Amino acid sequence: MHPTVLFVAVVAITAAVVHGRRPADGSPAARFWEEVLPGTPMPEALAELVQKGIDHSPLAENFSGPYLSIGMCLGHVYVSVCSVERVKKAGTGLFFHEERVRVGSTLTVSFSAAGVPAILPHDVAEKVPFGNITARDVATRFNIAPGSAMAAQVGDTLRACQARAGGERHACAASLEDMVRAAMRTLGTAARVWVAASAVPRAGLPLQPYAVEAVAPLDGDHHVACHDEPYPYAVFRCHKIGLSMTKAYVVSLRGLRGGPEVTMAVICHLDTSDWNPAYPAFEMLHTKPGDSSLCHFMPYANLLFGVKAASTMASF
Repeated sequence: MHPTVLFVAVVAITAAVVHGRRPADGSPAARFWEEVLPGTPMPEALAELVQKGIDHSPLAENFSGPYLSIGMCLGHVYVSVCSVERVKKAGTGLFFHEERVRVGSTLTVSFSAAGVPAILPHDVAEKVPFGNITARDVATRFNIAPGSAMAAQVGDTLRACQARAGGERHACAASLEDMVRAAMRTLGTAARVWVAASAVPRAGLPLQPYAVEAVAPLDGDHHVACHDEPYPYAVFRCHKIGLSMTKAYVVSLRGLRGGPEVTMAVICHLDTSDWNPAYPAFEMLHTKPGDSSLCHFMPYANLLFGVKAASTMASF
């Protein structure tokens, strides 16, 4: 049995790419996706957020926030804004060791409902200042109460995006086009690129043990992950952690108490020896930096990028 794989190489596409859709045929976002990642459907979660941004611009509506985002907890340099409690609110079993990524393994997993807001059309995102904006400016524009939880989240996002983070390369983007370009710049190439995403429902996953039914390794030993960050509209932070090698997988999970099979993208960090000891995953896994590899699932609407190996390309 093979898992349903959501990935694409720029110059060679497998016929097995499914679970995707195209937002607003003829829209700039759809045309860009087809041009840069030809022949592959856009992951459903991403397509829904793009369509939502076309139909109901978050710039024209009052923002209700805050919402739960785990994105900042997937970068070990931001431990000051991440905690074990924050991770647990987002779900169970987010972090695990690579030896669990094997057929026959059982993982106890849950994901809370995703609150990622709409993705702005690129032409709209270009008109909205982001790189040098302040948290107060954002609060005023979207009627966010000073001192509120959402105001704090916005401040965290701006600091993470505007900072020169030691130990990782990163860039933030507020449109689909800019996210893909940022990932490719961070990865260091725009050729032979694949992209993977989890097919987790927006409503989340119920807490239960899941059996690993299938595992498919993805090419490359350095990857870029793009995570949503809390903001009135969708903002993604794409990052690659230093020179540390990574592995990527797609796994199929089957709930042992029922429910549909779920396909999840996974990234494993092989060397954590220079990571902050306060990173929540170490406490949750009862380990410390350098002890072993550290893996995590890619949450709803988050993307994982890598470079396809020449030997794999030759097989198509």
